[in-house]
Amino acid sequence: MRTVSGAELRSVLHHRMLIERLRQSFRAGVAAPPAHRHRVETYGASDGALLLAPAWQVNQSIGVRIDTVFPGNAGSDLPQTQGVYLLADGKTGVPQAVLESSAALGRRSGAAASALAASYLARPDADRMLVVGTGPLALELVEAYTAVRPIRHVLVWGRDPQKAKRLASRFHRPKFRIEATTDLEGAVRGADIVACATAAREPVIRGDWLQPGQHLDLLGGVTPEMREADDGCVRRARVFVDARDRTPAEAGDIAEPVSSGQLSPDDIAGDLFDLSRGERAGRRFYDQITLFKSVGTALADLCAAQLVVEMVLHNDSIR
Repeated sequence: MRTVSGAELRSVLHHRMLIERLRQSFRAGVAAPPAHRHRVETYGASDGALLLAPAWQVNQSIGVRIDTVFPGNAGSDLPQTQGVYLLADGKTGVPQAVLESSAALGRRSGAAASALAASYLARPDADRMLVVGTGPLALELVEAYTAVRPIRHVLVWGRDPQKAKRLASRFHRPKFRIEATTDLEGAVRGADIVACATAAREPVIRGDWLQPGQHLDLLGGVTPEMREADDGCVRRARVFVDARDRTPAEAGDIAEPVSSGQLSPDDIAGDLFDLSRGERAGRRFYDQITLFKSVGTALADLCAAQLVVEMVLHNDSIR
């Protein structure tokens, strides 16, 4: 059984290739039952959790993401969330590989899913992007979006301006400008694409800031108590999600407007399955505002793990 390091994963899992593999996987479909969460008692102030997210394609691959969440690690300089991804043969069940960094896998697959959505929802000429958030997912989003749209200018906003500056300084590409900003409202108004990846519990994006033709991508807010965008964003936009069976219940950006009557479940125009299969049209006209809300899918993780292992094993065979 092959062990794949986080460095190997990042070196072989290129965004453009992953986005197209995701498109094919959403068209074909994958079995992805609900994730399992188990409380793990500790002797500390807070209990831990074990998260298991399985998925499989018949006669192809079986995968399960295994994460542990221990809030007490914050006091000992350890990540609160750690995990691995196990990939097995779908015909025999024989384990094929363990990917050491489920977080790196999840970030890359999540960014690729957003870029896949943007390939249907963002304007074809969108070249100005705003990234809201300074976590590890921010640069992944920039890389993924440049694979599907002609991005030329990126602004980065974070609650800590110094973190935003450091993040912008890490990205170097000729004929490409990325810089930090402290003017969130102005940056939103001037962007073609606004991508949010934060841990916000209160909205940071206001509906009255949005401009005709924009695409709003919300990757944070993965629990019912978290919000990145206010109800005004939802009212003004044509709304899509990554998976209809999970996102409306799990994401506060959708669950709260539905609960308050600002949004009906029937108002959700479609998900990535609908878009990839051509069952729902994406952007209908140039000045339309679109919104994509994701909470992450086991399908995307499985697809990314399959591609990583294929590329790593191929590289092994030619050495």
